[in-house]
Amino acid sequence: MIYYLGLIGIAAFSITGVIAAGKKDMDIFSIVLLGMVTALGGGTVRDILLDVNPVFWIADLSYLWVSLLASVLTFFLIRYVTHVLRLLLFVDAFGLALFTILATEKTIDFGFSAPVAVLMGLITGIAGGMIRDVLTGRMPLLLGKEFYATPALLGAIIFPVLSYYFPLHDLNRLYAIGIIFIIRASAIQWGLYYPRWLTYRKRN
Repeated sequence: MIYYLGLIGIAAFSITGVIAAGKKDMDIFSIVLLGMVTALGGGTVRDILLDVNPVFWIADLSYLWVSLLASVLTFFLIRYVTHVLRLLLFVDAFGLALFTILATEKTIDFGFSAPVAVLMGLITGIAGGMIRDVLTGRMPLLLGKEFYATPALLGAIIFPVLSYYFPLHDLNRLYAIGIIFIIRASAIQWGLYYPRWLTYRKRN
């Protein structure tokens, strides 16, 4: 079940990448490539840093094909996809939650420490979106005051804590995923931001 949810998350990331690229009048090759980079970039960076061989989408080409198919379909159906953009933001939030925790768990299973696992989970969740925003000339969400990376960081921290104190609890993963999704979805729904005293303001 988690595997297929992961494929859905890959597709969602690809769609958001294509939508972002489409606003920049890119050609189909560039747009599809950007969609795939958005979807696969975070996990690729993680596997390279952890020296995992082969990289996840090379080991299982289903991730690559789902990303490619979602990107191509979105390119041709963009006029319809943009009508459900808000829904896709919530799907993207779920993908962020899912990939962050799965990466954190995977890193722990490889024998790395909890701090490394938290960092790898965060990188997996946000790196693809950062690459997308940089390549399309937008300010990355990570650098804004909106709750984006913060939910992923909190979930990535909570998961190893739960695993340490409740090592035999089968729902630790779901709890951590739920925390990330709820916080990120709340930010989307109600426009939650950091309070002004926690943001840097340029002074005249």
